[in-house]
Amino acid sequence: MIKQVITVNRKKYAAGLFWQPVAVGNAVNIYANQLEKNTKVKYTLYVEYKAMVGLATPHEGLRVGIPSIAAEIMNSLSEFVSFLGVFRAGNNFYLLAVRNGMIIRDILLETENEARKAYVDLSAMPDWSALFAPSEWGMPRSQERDLSKLVVGVVGAKLQQVNVFKTLIPSAVIVLGFLLAVFLISKLSDLHKITPPKTPELSPEAIAEYQRQIEIKNKELDEQFKIDKKQQQQKQERFYPYNKLPYVMDKAKLCYKAIGFVMQPVLGWVPNAVECNQDNVSATFRREYGTINDFYAVGGELMPGAQVEQLSNNEVRVLVKLPELRTHKSIDSRDQATVMRDLISKYQKYGMTAEIKPGTEIIKKGVEKDTINVIQINASSKLIPQEYMLMFDGFQGVYLRAVDWSNNSRTWKYNISIYTK
Repeated sequence: MIKQVITVNRKKYAAGLFWQPVAVGNAVNIYANQLEKNTKVKYTLYVEYKAMVGLATPHEGLRVGIPSIAAEIMNSLSEFVSFLGVFRAGNNFYLLAVRNGMIIRDILLETENEARKAYVDLSAMPDWSALFAPSEWGMPRSQERDLSKLVVGVVGAKLQQVNVFKTLIPSAVIVLGFLLAVFLISKLSDLHKITPPKTPELSPEAIAEYQRQIEIKNKELDEQFKIDKKQQQQKQERFYPYNKLPYVMDKAKLCYKAIGFVMQPVLGWVPNAVECNQDNVSATFRREYGTINDFYAVGGELMPGAQVEQLSNNEVRVLVKLPELRTHKSIDSRDQATVMRDLISKYQKYGMTAEIKPGTEIIKKGVEKDTINVIQINASSKLIPQEYMLMFDGFQGVYLRAVDWSNNSRTWKYNISIYTK
């Protein structure tokens, strides 16, 4: 592999760094030293940028004092939370991928074929805010940017030496601070060893007033019980799902973003399948060479608020609760047979396939039952949710039940219902 040094405007910049998020409250130098010990590569250099640390090795032509080119570009493209870009760097090509403000790929590639392949592989991931590539590649939605205009030398995120001795000083300060806190707490507890005062006896008038207040409170609770009982009865009334359906495009956009959120790359772990359903989005990750502790530490930083469940020693699942969407009443006023015919015709018109079946759902209220008509659609496509759901323009009662993304086949799977008269 070529040396990971890029010259821009007569100044050298470092590429090819191994980036990791830094947990809140962690000293960067300590964290860099811990990472250096737990990786196979001998990283002796590091750089700090925002909530990340990038590790480097002198074997790639890097040394202390060289600034990070990734930090420079992120600063210039700060309006984009997630972006993927390939930029010409002399006779070579520099690739930078950023997801939700975290650097996931930072590398100088020697040939155009290497750069194009790396770009195509990463561009298959959903939810990029912006794409940058050489114009002659003709990549969809991409634009070309000049590296010399992005890298202007204002960030100053420079490589430093990973120093083991320095990491011991903060640790010693923390220990001394803890011992001092324990000493002070023990002294304060001695000061509070005071005999509590005796409780004064209540007068008969005070007791009578207290009983009167209890009677008033009991009456209030009785009224509240009647209200709660009425509300409970209302909840038991028959509920028709088409009375509260999320707007189709709102659900499509939410699932697309949610799947992109839980598809964060974690070093040593490979994402498998992802599902966005009514309430949650979940993703499973398969272990390659990482550890469970790595996933909990890094995954928690990349996906704040997510629940991580260990399925086995080599597989974990990430679960995130979806926010509530606005809803409306929507049902197709046409009969089921007419909607089926129009739907099949539309798929035929665009040369697309799907499993389309008529059916019913049972709605219960106590011992009473009611039957409503529903059409079930199951389909696979390369189209993202916002594009695929355009198929249902002109139909009412459309409910996007679930969207699955397969990382292996790069395919979206759709589970859709249409409620009809």
